[in-house]
Amino acid sequence: MPRGGPVLAFAVIVAGVLHAGWNAIAKGVPDRWAGLALIGTGEAVVALAALAFVPVPAAAAWPWLLASVAVHLVYMGLLLASYQLGDFSQVYPLARGSAPLIVAAVAAVALSERLSLAQTGGVVAVSAGLAVLALVPAGPDAAPRDRRAVGAALLTGASIAAYTVLDGSGVRDAGSAAGYALWLFALEAPLTVLLVRLLRRGPLTGSLDRRQALLAAAGGVISMAAYGIVLWAQTRGALASVAALRETGVISGAVIGAVFFGERMGARRVAAACVVAAGVLLITAA
Repeated sequence: MPRGGPVLAFAVIVAGVLHAGWNAIAKGVPDRWAGLALIGTGEAVVALAALAFVPVPAAAAWPWLLASVAVHLVYMGLLLASYQLGDFSQVYPLARGSAPLIVAAVAAVALSERLSLAQTGGVVAVSAGLAVLALVPAGPDAAPRDRRAVGAALLTGASIAAYTVLDGSGVRDAGSAAGYALWLFALEAPLTVLLVRLLRRGPLTGSLDRRQALLAAAGGVISMAAYGIVLWAQTRGALASVAALRETGVISGAVIGAVFFGERMGARRVAAACVVAAGVLLITAA
């Protein structure tokens, strides 16, 4: 993890925790379509209000940025489908854990990024540990995994890998991580709200009460903070390392699933979390 070392790694891990938080909000609201719309609304309000205070991304960044907006819209739809089909502690770590290996492969081929042997081992350890968190039952009496949920989560992971590579290239060409991040959200968030509006009728708040609606909107702000940190980190570290460190947030996701959604952890998942922690040490120590 060059140019920042432990400080950069800590920032990305914090981003992962924040990401788990807003995903828990998206999963936990009773009307997930309304929750998605309000998350987009929170992002749009903050991003549009802040555009005047950041530089416009350089011209070279715009093809990457526009492609990322399109992929983010696909990602949001797949994420919603995943949460409709499976438990939070299943689909969240599988979606997040499958992405770093794809990012590492694409970055090596397309961007000529090379990881050290220790960093490569760390990425593999993180991804393997996260896959175990998602695929191994919490206990012998746990319900079997829904194959549809697994498929949706893997597709979500592929979309995560796609926008990670696109944004990793775009933010490096943009000249400003803050400008790139805010323009990304300023374009994507209103389109997310519009998409929900087209797919369902009725008010955007759906059946949510005031507290739930405000919580969902706050989730949008948390989402912006989480991804803004990641975009900044991508200008200073290898995409594969940043992607792997970010996905350590699934440990927070597993805890959230156990505490707030009543989903079991189990000894095997605890062991998998330790493997993830070991992978993080390898990435940051290299």
